Amino acid sequence: MKQRNYIKMEFPARSVNEGFARAAAAAFAAQMDPTMDVLGDIRTAVSEAVTNAIVHAYPDSAGPVQMRLRILEGDQLEIVIRDRGRGIPDVKKAMEPMYTTGGEERSGMGFTIMASFMDSLRVRSSPEKGTAVTMRKRIRTKAEE
Repeated sequence: MKQRNYIKMEFPARSVNEGFARAAAAAFAAQMDPTMDVLGDIRTAVSEAVTNAIVHAYPDSAGPVQMRLRILEGDQLEIVIRDRGRGIPDVKKAMEPMYTTGGEERSGMGFTIMASFMDSLRVRSSPEKGTAVTMRKRIRTKAEE
């Protein structure tokens, strides 16, 4: 698919940057004229993906998190959140609802939430090399709703 516009940024895996990433993604997506509900979906999915990188990829440090957003033909928004952290040994298991490696305070619903708010979700990971979460959503404009 041909891209019409994109942004790319990198920030340290610190909890204070999760809100910034969420707001930046929503601001970028706003040019597609989505509904407020769709903007909320985008914010939530980005929040979950970035939080996963902060909590799970770098448990003892604040390594880099990259976020790339692209507007593709067909009014598709693509969001990629990538880290170079410890990776996920079993992606299929990690995507099961309620599965977590983050302790009792974590719900284990991050990937489930991302999948529920996006049209597609793909997770690729290699132990000790990092994880890339790719999400896509077709943005129907307010006029189409």
